[in-house]
Amino acid sequence: MANALGMYRTVKRLGIPDSNIILMLADDASCNSRNKFPGSVYANPGRHLDLYGENIEVDYRGYEVTVENFIRVLTGRMDPSVPRSKRLLSDERSNIFVYMTGHGGNEFLKFQDNEEISAFDIADAFEQMYQKKRYNEIFFMIDTCQANTMFSKLYSPNILATGSSGLGENSYSHANDNDIGVAVIDAFTHYVLEFMEEINKTSTVSMQELFNSIDVTKINSHPGVRSDLFSRPLDKTRITDFFGGVAQVEILPPAEPLVASEEEPEPEHRATFHPPARLVKSESSIASWLKEQKTLRSWASVSLLAAGVGWVLSKK
Repeated sequence: MANALGMYRTVKRLGIPDSNIILMLADDASCNSRNKFPGSVYANPGRHLDLYGENIEVDYRGYEVTVENFIRVLTGRMDPSVPRSKRLLSDERSNIFVYMTGHGGNEFLKFQDNEEISAFDIADAFEQMYQKKRYNEIFFMIDTCQANTMFSKLYSPNILATGSSGLGENSYSHANDNDIGVAVIDAFTHYVLEFMEEINKTSTVSMQELFNSIDVTKINSHPGVRSDLFSRPLDKTRITDFFGGVAQVEILPPAEPLVASEEEPEPEHRATFHPPARLVKSESSIASWLKEQKTLRSWASVSLLAAGVGWVLSKK
């Protein structure tokens, strides 16, 4: 659970608001009877930072964290009664960061040990998103055993993916908290978050630098990167394109002003009714104005974070 909360804290620190984040947590750690610090979740044995705290908005918790709900959030196939705060309100200009973590294996990830989501399910969900114009680019990150197999079936364009371990490999924890008796965070996520602590909203650090920072000897597995579906060079793709909330806006010159026109006056000797002046605009002017308006773009960031017992999502 600290994995997803750590990502949640990072994307918020870099400017993505809660309104653009969907957080799914099973919520089984903060309230577990084995937790000596009720209502708190820490990412290190020293307990320097409470990741749960008061400034957190969990969108799906407990029994709501299901494969069906996860797929519905991605594809937008929601019941009309679902509030906007639980929807992924993205469009063709949105960059989306999807993070998942938990217990998994070859091409599957468990949800609360009750059900599984497969690599085929995720691939098809992303394809539905592409067909429905719900994203510009997706960055998919997963931390679980045999994680790289979860993005092996992807086939939609403009998707960049990374995982913590290869086929047949385990994904190991980073540190144990002896007071709680369990590992508090996984190694791959820990070192990603450690790297991200040096990033700010205006950083120009690239995704390639992030991938190069992962030391195989420290995480004891071989992380993978899949970029064949991604259209941009990794060394030219900024981390903040997915993790940050910095808008990119193109400034355009003012549109052509409206032209006022009156009907021609009738000769003075004829008593006729003159309608009032009206605003008119030529068809060519309207077409030109609409074309200019379509070029005005502002990107918003989206984050979806999913914790193995739960998960998280972020929108840009």
